[in-house]
Amino acid sequence: MRLSTKSRYGLRALFDMAYHAGTLPAQIKDISRRQNISPRYLEQIFQDLKRGGLLKSRRGPQGGYFLTRKPQEITVHDIIQAAEGEMALVDCVKEKGCKKECDFNNSCVTQQVWAKASKVLNEYLTSVSLKDLCDQGKELGMEKELDHRFMYYI
Repeated sequence: MRLSTKSRYGLRALFDMAYHAGTLPAQIKDISRRQNISPRYLEQIFQDLKRGGLLKSRRGPQGGYFLTRKPQEITVHDIIQAAEGEMALVDCVKEKGCKKECDFNNSCVTQQVWAKASKVLNEYLTSVSLKDLCDQGKELGMEKELDHRFMYYI
């Protein structure tokens, strides 16, 4: 199994939102600049993440995209599943089953290997939240960028 750029960039973008904006709306242009991802491609990815229930958007000068849940409630697995669909190392262990006929279906020794490996991978990805990634970012000394739209001077 190989993850596409949709899930890899989607994870980076949602981490960026959680780290820099928290619960405030984040704008595509800022995420794009910080993560070096094309704004047009981010828009496409965000449509999948919106359909997956991870993002909402708000129009206007104080608008942008925002997370639908707290960072500790969104896992890496949630993001990959919204971007890619069901995750399994091989098709024959997906819930929908193998797309093509297999003479060994349900009597294949290796099918059990792939099923267990997929289960372990999914359990690990479910155990890592956006908050965990934000904590790692802090430990690495990443600077938080404050959004100028929400800075008020007296």
